[in-house]
Amino acid sequence: MSADAAERGYIHGNALALGEKGLLLRGPSGAGKSALTLALLARFQLQGDFARLVADDRVRLEALGGGRLVARPHPAIAGMVEIRGAGLLRLPYEYCCIIQGVVDVAAPGANPPRLPEEADKSVTLKGIALPRLQVRGCDDVSVARIGFFVQSIMTN
Repeated sequence: MSADAAERGYIHGNALALGEKGLLLRGPSGAGKSALTLALLARFQLQGDFARLVADDRVRLEALGGGRLVARPHPAIAGMVEIRGAGLLRLPYEYCCIIQGVVDVAAPGANPPRLPEEADKSVTLKGIALPRLQVRGCDDVSVARIGFFVQSIMTN
């Protein structure tokens, strides 16, 4: 099997299960997706909520019936998350989750719009419309925004 065939179906991003919701983080390399993943896992676990890594760096997305989007890790790196400057850390992980929200992490130096247009508050992946949030990178404000975003999609 060629390298292209092995990577087919995977996107560059992270997936995690927070409470009962699956979250997909997307963004360019170096934007802070892995750091945000670790910060969100810590925040939710400290609150006593369920929080698990699903995938770091490579995520396979598959549309299922009923408008569900499933995220799975790449088997070669399942359960591992990169800590820039330290290498790979092995964490407990879930084999899959149903994605119910998307966070787009801006490239370093870029800022997402302060008041996004209504069309920018959702994204369609594999034919499934999902709520979307744009954040600046891994900082306390972004972690808080994502926390509130996850709470808002939990009530919908």
